Amino acid sequence: MDFLEYRSHDATGLAKLVADGDVTADELLTLARERAAAVNPKINAIVRDVPAPAGGNRGGPFAGVPFLIKDLAQDYAGLPTASGSRSLMSRPAGEHATVVQRWLDAGLVIFGKTNTPEFGAKGITEPQAYGPARNPWDLTRSPGGSSGGSAAAVAAGITPCAGASDGGGSIRIPAACCGLVGLKPGRGLTPSGPASGEAMHGAAVQGVVTRTVRDSAAMLDVISGGEPYGPFVPALPEASFASCVGTDPGTLRIGVRVPSAITPQPHREAFAAVEATTRLLTDLGHEVTELAEAPYDDAVLARDFLLTWFVTLAWEVAEAKRLTGAGDDQFETDTLVMAALGRATSSVDYVDAVQRRHEHTRRLTRFFESYDLLLTPTLATPPPRIGEFDMPAVMQRAADVLLKTRTARLLRHTGIVDDMVDQNLGWVPYTQLANITGRPAISLPLHWTADGLPLGVQFVAPLAGEALLLRLAGQLEQAAPWAHRTAAL
Repeated sequence: MDFLEYRSHDATGLAKLVADGDVTADELLTLARERAAAVNPKINAIVRDVPAPAGGNRGGPFAGVPFLIKDLAQDYAGLPTASGSRSLMSRPAGEHATVVQRWLDAGLVIFGKTNTPEFGAKGITEPQAYGPARNPWDLTRSPGGSSGGSAAAVAAGITPCAGASDGGGSIRIPAACCGLVGLKPGRGLTPSGPASGEAMHGAAVQGVVTRTVRDSAAMLDVISGGEPYGPFVPALPEASFASCVGTDPGTLRIGVRVPSAITPQPHREAFAAVEATTRLLTDLGHEVTELAEAPYDDAVLARDFLLTWFVTLAWEVAEAKRLTGAGDDQFETDTLVMAALGRATSSVDYVDAVQRRHEHTRRLTRFFESYDLLLTPTLATPPPRIGEFDMPAVMQRAADVLLKTRTARLLRHTGIVDDMVDQNLGWVPYTQLANITGRPAISLPLHWTADGLPLGVQFVAPLAGEALLLRLAGQLEQAAPWAHRTAAL
C-alpha cells in the first residue's frame, strides 16, 4: 500500500483491510508516521510522540488503524498532558483517560498527541508552548481550535480521524476550518473520567474529527456510555450509531439562521454556505424556513459562556500551579488575564450565569416544538490568518503591568469583556449554544469558499438527536460527497 491508497480509505475502510489480511497494522503505522514526518514540520499538528507497540491491538472494530489523541483532557498514562501550557509539559499522567482506554480497546494504534491552545481556551490553536498549528488548505491560516492539531492532521492525511473534545465548539470549529466532519455528542453521552466527572458542568464532551460520517458514527459507538465514577448513566439508542448512516431521515423541518447578535453581518461566504446547503436540503425534500430571529438570546448566552469559561480557566491555572509549582511566567498573558477576570467574578454572578443555562435551554426546546433541527454556518468568517487574534503590543504591556501589580481584576470595569466577546466569538458565534444547552450538534463540510477554503455548516438537534444528525449527515454526504477533496501539501 502506498500513501495515495492509504489516504483513499477512512478508518472504517482501513480496519476492514486489516481484518481481511490485506494490510498489517505495522504497515499502516509506517505510512502514518511517514506522512507525519513529511507534513508535520509544515502544519505543526503533532506535538508529542506516543510509543505505539509493534503490531497494535489485534482486537476491536478499529484494530490496526493509526490514531492521534488531543493533548488536552485525553490522558495517556506515563506521558504529560500539557494542555498547550508550559506549566504542564513535564507532569506525566498517572492513568489513561476513559475515552483513551476505549480507543485502545477498539484496536486503534495511538502514536501521537496533537496541538491545542493553552487549556483549550481559544477557537484557534496558537500556543506559545508549541507554536501555531496551521491549516493544510492554506498554511497562513488557522485550523481552528481547540482541536486544531487533530483537525490539521486529519486534513493533511496523517490519520483518517483523530481525538477531539468540545467545550464551546472545539470539535466543530476545527472541522469547519479543515473540511471535516465534527460531531459534538450531547451532554453526558461520552465519558470525562476518571480524572473529571463532568467537565464545565457537562458543557465539554469528548469526540473525534473525521473525513466521513460513518467514521464519526462508528467512533461514537466506541466511546459512548457511562463509567463507574461518572455522574450518571446516559441512555443509549437501541440500534448502533453506525447503523444510522444510510438510513432515510424522513422529511425534516429545519429552521435557518445566519446573523447573530454578536456578528450581525457575517461574511458573505457564511451566507453562501447556508444558501448552498438550503438548496441541497430542499432538493432532498426537506422543509427549510429562514428564521426572523435567533431562537435564543445569543448576546446573553455569549457573555454567560465567557464568564463561566473565565472562572473555569482561573481554576485551571490555580490547579496547574498547585500540581507543579509553576509561576505566572509559565502561562500566557492572555490566559492570566482571562483567569484574573474569572477570579474577579463573584460566586453569585457565576451561579447566576450557570442557572441561566436553563432559560437558554427552554427557549431552544420551544424552537424544537416546531422544528426538527437548527441550521447555521459553523463559522461566521473563513478560517482566520495565523496571528490575527494576537493581543496588540500596547495592550500586552498594559496587561503585564496589571498582572504584576495584581490589579488585573480592575479589567472587569473596562470594555475588555466586550472586546473578548467580539474577538474570541465574533467569528464563531454559533457553536456555544449546543454546549450551554447540552444538545448534540454536527459540522459538515458542505461549502468551500472562492479561495478554496472550507467553511462548514452546523446542525443542532434536540436531546438524544445524535442518530437524527447522523442520518441526515449520511444523506447529505451521499448527495454532495466531500471525502475526495484533499488539501495540497
